[in-house]
Amino acid sequence: MNKAPNNLPAAGALGEQLTFIDPPEFSPGLPNRATLADRLLAEFLKGESFIHPEWQDITQSWRLAATVQQLKDLDWPVLSLPEMAPTAHKPDRTISRYRLPQEAIAKGRELMRGAR
Repeated sequence: MNKAPNNLPAAGALGEQLTFIDPPEFSPGLPNRATLADRLLAEFLKGESFIHPEWQDITQSWRLAATVQQLKDLDWPVLSLPEMAPTAHKPDRTISRYRLPQEAIAKGRELMRGAR
């Protein structure tokens, strides 16, 4: 592998896209208090993840995907990971498990300490 000055890997050698623009500062919006989005964000910041049945059991709401979308609209980087959930009629069925990446959890906790 070619080396750049100071023994650093050559540009792009680590598989990362090069950019001359700094990434935006982490500054997502906060959902309104006492809403499902507020509750979901609080759970995500504890490191929790949810699939639809789990969310429905604790909130009595079947609107997990809509609540996740509200957080995404506020610029929270919610991940959607496929999880097997077979049924008798559809043994290959998958559903989404939603969570925040670890970096967003750490930054979100800092943000919450200063915001509320």
